[in-house]
Amino acid sequence: MAKLTTFEVGYCTHPLCMVQQGAGLGVCKFPAQAWLIEVHDMKWLWDTGYAEHFHAATRSGLFQLYRKMTPVTFNAYESMQQQLSLIGIESDAINHVIISHFHADHIAGLADFPNSQFICSKQAWSKTKKLRGIKALKRAFIPTLIPNNFEQRVEFIESFECCTLPEALLPFTHGYVLPNSEQQVFLVDLPGHAAGHIGAFVQTEQGWVLLASDAAWTKENYQNLKKPSHLAYVIMDDAKAYNETLNKLHQLSKNGQVKIYLSHEGSQ
Repeated sequence: MAKLTTFEVGYCTHPLCMVQQGAGLGVCKFPAQAWLIEVHDMKWLWDTGYAEHFHAATRSGLFQLYRKMTPVTFNAYESMQQQLSLIGIESDAINHVIISHFHADHIAGLADFPNSQFICSKQAWSKTKKLRGIKALKRAFIPTLIPNNFEQRVEFIESFECCTLPEALLPFTHGYVLPNSEQQVFLVDLPGHAAGHIGAFVQTEQGWVLLASDAAWTKENYQNLKKPSHLAYVIMDDAKAYNETLNKLHQLSKNGQVKIYLSHEGSQ
């Protein structure tokens, strides 16, 4: 079975009412979480969280607005690279960094893994790579966080083997087998929040886990279908698709066979 390790890589703060209607104006902590997935000698990193590169990219110019809208707390020792090193894993040991989507709080540390390959959806990259200026800011994308040789190092999930998922993962029926994972990791489309947004079903010794990234921000979003604020929908890639994904997470949670992990869970 796959081994899954969770890391908190900095956090931002924001009013909870933005991500959950009727939750009040209280400002809450939203951790940027990343996961290490291991199957035998293979190691994949799911997102990177924040990194010093984020501070450098938002120190001046247009992207200052990013950190003002969502104030970030991050120290260098919290970087994914440093946290892995503390448990005896150097950045060169990471075979691939899997990118759930291209929002800055998920990709800020890509440059810290110069010898790793990248995995993402083709749709995510094709719809994001040309964004600049205000258009990029509106999509929470900071172009300078992307390594110069990204396109030489990236693999798209659409090229992986497509398969029928186990019944335990219903209502999700189809996904992509992560190569070399011995069918213990399936990548799935979770559209709506961002272009080409993906998640991963991981079979662990404790059972199936879904890394749902930002398909929801709080458990209440999908367990009780308490949706985000109307303003939050303005910055989404596809509001209708987001609601459909939220409904699928609701059904999945009712089945009780899969534990759902959200990237910013723990904010309440």
